[in-house]
Amino acid sequence: MTSVREWIAGDPDEVDRATLQRLLDEGDEEELGRRFEAPLSFGTAGLRGPVMAGPAGMNRYTVRRATQGVVAWLEETGADLSSGVVVGRDARHGSERFNDEVVGVLIGAGVKVLEMPGPMPTPFVAYCVKVLDAAAGIMITASHNPPQDNGYKLYGPEGSQIIPPNDKIVEQHALVATQPHLGSRESTLHQFIGEDVLESYYEHFAQRFVVHGGTGLRITYTPLHGVGGEPMMRLFRDAGYRRVAVVDQQFAPDGDFPTLPYPNPEEPGALDLAMQRADETGSALVVANDPDADRLGVAVNAHGGWRILRGDEIGWLLASTLLDEMDPERGLVATTIVSSTMLEKMARRARIPFVSTLTGFKWIARGDGVRTLRFGYEEALGFAVDPLVADKDGMSAALALCRLAERLSHEGKSLLDQLDQIEHDFGVHAGGQVSLRAEGPQASEMIRDVVARLRSTPPSTLGGLDVSEVVDLAKGWRGLMATDGIYLRLGDMGRVVVRPSGTEPKLKAYIEVTLAPDERRLVEQRAEASAYLRAVRDELQRVLKL
Repeated sequence: MTSVREWIAGDPDEVDRATLQRLLDEGDEEELGRRFEAPLSFGTAGLRGPVMAGPAGMNRYTVRRATQGVVAWLEETGADLSSGVVVGRDARHGSERFNDEVVGVLIGAGVKVLEMPGPMPTPFVAYCVKVLDAAAGIMITASHNPPQDNGYKLYGPEGSQIIPPNDKIVEQHALVATQPHLGSRESTLHQFIGEDVLESYYEHFAQRFVVHGGTGLRITYTPLHGVGGEPMMRLFRDAGYRRVAVVDQQFAPDGDFPTLPYPNPEEPGALDLAMQRADETGSALVVANDPDADRLGVAVNAHGGWRILRGDEIGWLLASTLLDEMDPERGLVATTIVSSTMLEKMARRARIPFVSTLTGFKWIARGDGVRTLRFGYEEALGFAVDPLVADKDGMSAALALCRLAERLSHEGKSLLDQLDQIEHDFGVHAGGQVSLRAEGPQASEMIRDVVARLRSTPPSTLGGLDVSEVVDLAKGWRGLMATDGIYLRLGDMGRVVVRPSGTEPKLKAYIEVTLAPDERRLVEQRAEASAYLRAVRDELQRVLKL
């Protein structure tokens, strides 16, 4: 129990110290194991975990050590500390005090701090790092995770999330961190980000996706108890949208997320209140952001009912409008290996360069490492529609999609009509997931064991389709960095990718079944693809049983 005593000695939080001391005195090895055996590490989107005492939780000590790791990393890489680090937070439980720790450690280490004036959307941090030429950015957020979680997202000087080996460098320095000297906001090293900088974000995106002369399009919007409410409403107004209703119960930031089991637009039921409100107001469209406003969820009125769009479908729709605006000589588009293969086909026809990346926006934002990303998306409702934000941004993506919906309305069409046209041109692409949550202190090990089992004995068929190729992503593939996962090709009928989640104790399988364009009606093609999809999903659930 030496490590527990050492942690208690260094922990600055009186309540957390008392909690750990009580567990130590009671000899509660199981609970201490949960808090100490698997320390938080940088995953797909930085540190993320439950707010609790110990290295496996988000707490003041974890944040102090991580921030000391960031300072050491910046010094090791020769960053200009005088250019500052942008610091932001959302409205989750713990975000305010964790933000204070970040500010104190940075100033105490002689690093200039550019602090958000209040709880703000994550995309603002990515934007400010870029436009202010900052050395880095730190955002306290757990995005769409459950209420008990919080997290720590780190951006590099280009405004995108850090990638290996930088994440490991930060972790190594954090592990040997000692007690920091803490600075004060009274220091000349501290300044709040000015209103003019945030105004430049609003002005850029409202002008980029403006609806000239306004529009009669009726929209219902919800920030799902997050920080996107006021900023998104400001963007709607400035871009010409006057008929935007909100979900009152979900508009104010609330870290308890009282109307939702999980504050994630992907989760079943997350958009129920918004769709009810949309029915009351006669809206054609429901738009939702997750709690830190970096994701976008959408539902479309379909002849009196509502259809919630998959992330891939939103990605296709955005591509259908943004590809037309692109210069092939000035950038590229990107998505991940777990997202639909549709974007590659659309980009090929438009003669726009395309790349497929590993999962996570830290990879999407970098594209091929040479050309500028003009549009990128991941199936988990993340979309980047403009190079000024080198990360997913649910607010600017919302404006881009609403502009498309408004343009289509002038032709008597809807977003669903546009989806029909896309699949008519490029073939039906049915997608789905299997998501298995592991519980308890051995959750990560259980997930790794299932992936290892699949790696050693992959199935020869899934849902009646032959598995024509098995790729161990841990060995790298098509120039991509090695990652834990398995890629199963289903001939020319699609593919399955199985991987551990980088943000939650989950095992995920991403399925796509594709049918080439033919003379049948779309409804028939979609029914066939859906049948295959269900069969593959059902068999995967048996194969991947935790």
